Amino acid sequence: MENKNTNNFNYVNSNQSQNNGFKQPAGQTSKKTSSNSFGKSVVLPFATGVLGAVLTIGVCFNVPSIKNKLITNTPASTSGDSSANINYNNVNMDLVSLSNFSDTGIAVARKVLPSVVGINVEYPINSIFSKASSTAQAEGSGVIISEDGYILTNNHVVSSTSSSSSSVFYEIGEATKLTVTLYNDDTEYPAKIIGTDELTDLAVIKIDKTDLPAATLGDSDALQVGEWCMAIGNPLGMQSSVTTGSISALNREITDEYGTFTLIQTDTAINSGNSGGALVNSKGEVIGINNRKASGTGIEGLGFAIPINSTKSIYQDLIEFKKVIRPYIGIVGRNITQADIKVRPDENLEIGIYVKSIEDFSPAEKAGLKVGDIIIKADDKEVKNMDELNVIKNKHKVGETMTLTVKRNGQEKTISVELKEQP
Repeated sequence: MENKNTNNFNYVNSNQSQNNGFKQPAGQTSKKTSSNSFGKSVVLPFATGVLGAVLTIGVCFNVPSIKNKLITNTPASTSGDSSANINYNNVNMDLVSLSNFSDTGIAVARKVLPSVVGINVEYPINSIFSKASSTAQAEGSGVIISEDGYILTNNHVVSSTSSSSSSVFYEIGEATKLTVTLYNDDTEYPAKIIGTDELTDLAVIKIDKTDLPAATLGDSDALQVGEWCMAIGNPLGMQSSVTTGSISALNREITDEYGTFTLIQTDTAINSGNSGGALVNSKGEVIGINNRKASGTGIEGLGFAIPINSTKSIYQDLIEFKKVIRPYIGIVGRNITQADIKVRPDENLEIGIYVKSIEDFSPAEKAGLKVGDIIIKADDKEVKNMDELNVIKNKHKVGETMTLTVKRNGQEKTISVELKEQP
């Protein structure tokens, strides 16, 4: 797991708030307060116009596979293929064929462009000082995941509730219009929201159309740092744009005021409107959903995408249940840091999660967790904070058992918690 980044810059766009060191019950999503400034709402990668957003999405760059490896999964022919028998311990510039590089980009673009759509959302903006109102437009991207019209995108693209929707002077209402534009088709197709999930910043929308070119989904767990990739989306409203780059890092843990996310880091050029679009590999497979970028003076090439493997169970739940079915434990916890231990040397504290309160009738209460317990492990893996605990918990299904190791009055104790569906 990557270390949390403490550099002085902002991650543009996010979705979940935190409470000054105190966490909501495991599996719960914090609600945003009306004190959020209108300035925060502009961090949405898709926001334009009145929103004034400068947003982001991630992608990357590297040595690509040759064209005949793109569309099929068969091994490349050794004839004329300098990459077929590469000794990666002795890489040199002669191994890179500009012709193959260009052919890869062209073939990937031709294959994936028809599966990426433009999304336009209209929101009412009301002045709190008068009855005057206006309309703001936001643009983003989406990926077709089924021939009958289901489209995967970011929650922040289609849901105003995922942003800071109020300011000192204005309030942003619920979206009043949602339309989708297909590749090489100027028709605006009305779309409806099927389900949204703030915790992962994912959403599914649908248009009433069939025979659509569904994208081929790849395996984000098989990615390697340095691998070639391409971002496809609608930056600044310029529909069907592509940029190329490489995978800069994997499992990059990004924390902001909305939560902690484990993302693919890329260096592809990205701009407002790319959110929800596709990050694809040299085979033309979608390996990520473009999500955000680092923003600040002197910062270049720090974009991020949601790994496609982590989206599959989410969009399946959204399509079937209109929400994500998650297990929960039922505690409110506070992260214990080294600083806490230093200022309270006589309280037997250690790095972990202090159980501050327990919900009535929750799995935690039934399992015998107590206020004052310090959770130090989950399924035999050390946990230092609620985010790490939730990552392990969310790998379980409702009805499964999770093992927690806690410190109680200085003694270590193991507790089995049968996870229930989050209310």
